[in-house]
Amino acid sequence: MSPDRAQPSGPGRRNPAPSAVKIIVSGGFGVGKTTLIGAVSEIEPLATEECLTVVSDGIDSLVGVDEKTTTTVALDFGRLTFDQQQMVLYLFGTPGQDRFWFTWDDLVVGAVGAVLLVDTRRLSDSFGPVGYFEQRGIPFVIAINEFADAPHCYSRAEVRHALDVPGHVPVVRCDARDARSAITVLLALIDHALTHPPRPEQPHQPLAHGASA
Repeated sequence: MSPDRAQPSGPGRRNPAPSAVKIIVSGGFGVGKTTLIGAVSEIEPLATEECLTVVSDGIDSLVGVDEKTTTTVALDFGRLTFDQQQMVLYLFGTPGQDRFWFTWDDLVVGAVGAVLLVDTRRLSDSFGPVGYFEQRGIPFVIAINEFADAPHCYSRAEVRHALDVPGHVPVVRCDARDARSAITVLLALIDHALTHPPRPEQPHQPLAHGASA
């Protein structure tokens, strides 16, 4: 879905250069980060995906994502322009496995906030990312990616409680495959970041072993 093009404000008038906004799309392994970026990106998204191999057997849990055959090993990247708002979003997706958490510190530099995608079939995968963004003072929203085969439809309040997320953090539902749904999540993050801007960098520790990044 492409936003409507902004109209010039008068004959011969030029619109100011759009503001660049860096957003992180994060979450556990197989939660839909690559899918969400691909759904909204106006350019061919960059996806650094590699095939899963037997080497990762016993390391990458496929519970709930049995059909997944590839995984992001560096980052995903996409771009979305809102002409009327004079804003360009640059979307950076994080890798989903524990062993790639060391890339996060570089990826989040300059980001206004993060979308944390959550799969209710694998809620424990979200504990590490929640702690990371809280510790770093980076605004984030929880986006519950709806999977048809989820055994139970948890309410937003239940997810908030399970992840121990503060009340000021938005918790929304989304379908990462649907552009309109994904854009709604991105706009929710921008609104949240305007009222809760990133704090100065806090001392932080590496993600705990077993907490998906």
